[in-house]
Order: sequence, then structure tokens, then C-alpha cells
Amino acid sequence: MNQDTATPGSVRPGGRTARVRESVLRAAGDLLAERGFAHLDPAEVATRAGVGKTTVYRRWRTPAGLVADLLTEMAETSLPHADTGSLRGDLLANARLVAHTLNDPRQGRVFASLVAAATCDPATAAALRHFYDARLAEWSPCIDAAVARGELPPETDPRAVLSAVSAPLYYRLLNTGDPIGDDAATTAAEAAALAARAGLFTR
Repeated sequence: MNQDTATPGSVRPGGRTARVRESVLRAAGDLLAERGFAHLDPAEVATRAGVGKTTVYRRWRTPAGLVADLLTEMAETSLPHADTGSLRGDLLANARLVAHTLNDPRQGRVFASLVAAATCDPATAAALRHFYDARLAEWSPCIDAAVARGELPPETDPRAVLSAVSAPLYYRLLNTGDPIGDDAATTAAEAAALAARAGLFTR
């Protein structure tokens, strides 16, 4: 695939190109956290990253291209799924990871900006869905293992269980503004585990 015809964010770089990508995506994330998607200007991203504007426009083209690659990087660098040996332990680890991310002053604002942008920008919505698909796929083996241990009914849908863990935490971030403390993470994990054991998430 030629870099000039590739979808923005689809080329996996190495060497100096990797360092440029890292600098550009860090600058893009900083701007998202500070001002939101509406003010994500590729020219300002280039200035902050210390690279030429033509580099950013040639590779990422648009703010949506920057967002797509930023979310790809975030999925690539996220922690792998837990393997605690129990459903409750794995879901609690997942909930605590989500809570930690959303509580981070920078990451929390980045996600809030991206979710807001996704409501009116189809490219951002697609990139955000791709990010969550990657994270759900990473953690799905936890649910499969719980089924194999007999903790959950056969045909339990991993995506439904994991979504039930994170949904209350995102609700706090985006709607109520309530603290996302360890008690909230524990409640989310245990509620999802209870519902899953009852068979509410079978396909």
C-alpha cells in the first residue's frame, strides 16, 4: 500500500517516522484534551509536534485522520487483559483500568472530546467504534475462560458483559460528573458479574 494512497492512520511506521508519529499524536491528544475536537487544527498540531505542516497534512490529512490514528495508538498501547482466575477478579481489573483511564486528567478529557465529536462526525464515530472493538476483543477471553470454568452459562456474550462493566463508568464521566472511585468500579464489576451469572447476557 502506497503511503500517499493509504487510509489516514493505516500505515505502521518505524524509525524516524515512528518518532514523528509519536510526537504528532501526543500533540493531537494534548489539543483534544485542552480544546476538544472542534479546535483540532492539523497546522497547530504540526507546530506543537515540531514537524512540518506538509508532513501532517500528507499523512493524516484531516482532524478525523489524526483521531483515527490516535485511537489506534491508544488501543495498541493499552494494558492486556487480566487473568486472575476468577470472573469477579477479571471484571474488577477491567473496571479499575477503565476508571483509571477516565480519571486521568488528560485521558479523561480526550475520551470526553472524542465521544462528543462522534455524535456529529461519522469518521470519528467509526474510529471510536474501532477502538472499542479492539479493547473488547482483548478482554473477551476473560469471559470465555469464565464459561469454561463453569462460572457463566454457555453462550454468554463477552462484549455484552464487558460493556456492562464500563457503561456506568462512562455515564459518570459524560453525564453526572460523579466521582469514578474504586467503589464505583467495584459496583460496576460486581453488577455485571451478577447479571452474567443469571444468564442475562447469553446470545
